[in-house]
Amino acid sequence: MGRWVGQIVELCMVLVEAIQRYVLAAGKLHGDDTTVPVLTPGNQKTTTGRFWVYVRDDRRSGSTEPAAVWFTYSSDRKGVHPQTHLANFKGILQADAYAGFDQLYASGDVFEAACWDHARRYIFDVHERTPTPDTQKLLEMIGELYSIEADIRGKPPDERLRVRQEKSKPLLNTFESTIRAKLGTLSKKSTLTGAINYSLNHWTALTFYCEDGRAEISNVLAENALRCVALGRNNAQLQIMRSYSLSKSAMRVADAIRRDSRFGELRIITATQGTGGCGPVVDSDGSSLPVAESCSALAASS
Repeated sequence: MGRWVGQIVELCMVLVEAIQRYVLAAGKLHGDDTTVPVLTPGNQKTTTGRFWVYVRDDRRSGSTEPAAVWFTYSSDRKGVHPQTHLANFKGILQADAYAGFDQLYASGDVFEAACWDHARRYIFDVHERTPTPDTQKLLEMIGELYSIEADIRGKPPDERLRVRQEKSKPLLNTFESTIRAKLGTLSKKSTLTGAINYSLNHWTALTFYCEDGRAEISNVLAENALRCVALGRNNAQLQIMRSYSLSKSAMRVADAIRRDSRFGELRIITATQGTGGCGPVVDSDGSSLPVAESCSALAASS
């Protein structure tokens, strides 16, 4: 069974690479990662690997290009992995404040757009434990920012930028002055201090979306793409264990993946269009291919 899986992987690599090229050719990406249990051959124990996800989806800024998602695997969370994945990428990267992306931002070719979901979560966690008028006010202001985004969703970048400059930027200025004033009244050990400092430490990246109409206020597209990994994590581990116990070939495949000697990186790819279902596979130039013609056309171009 393991040998069959390996052969399927080999046959699918041309599609994997085509979608990878399409995703990384975008001018804006959403990136994130999550843990995945990986079987250690020989003792039926697991280690923790990482799935990285990169999403190309500009439909919220009026694009009609198909959305696509590229997953890739690494055995750890070292910064060298996203730095390698995005070595040739130039554009906006919507992501969390993971330090492994910093070298990409330092190059000047990649622009950091942070996620307001994270900034809000820190404040919400404080409010949930010890609600105060101050935390309530901050959450309401963030809610107004999201309401503005809801009104311009699907509009072209120039219109989104105009509205953000007119409505969101003044609100952000008020938010910044409010949290800076509040910070001066708090103990350094206060949980609200930590929540406020997160926003201030990443303020340029958090407000970048008001400088470019293509950017989003949050990284929810990448987080949504990872839900399939989170939902299937335990089931996947169970299936790996079953395969391991039933087949020596599966053990050899797992060992090859672990050593990165045969397949390099294990990649899982999906392409979507619209609100559901599968969209067309895309060629290396970004053009859509009918499903019936995809395999032969992509194979011919590789």
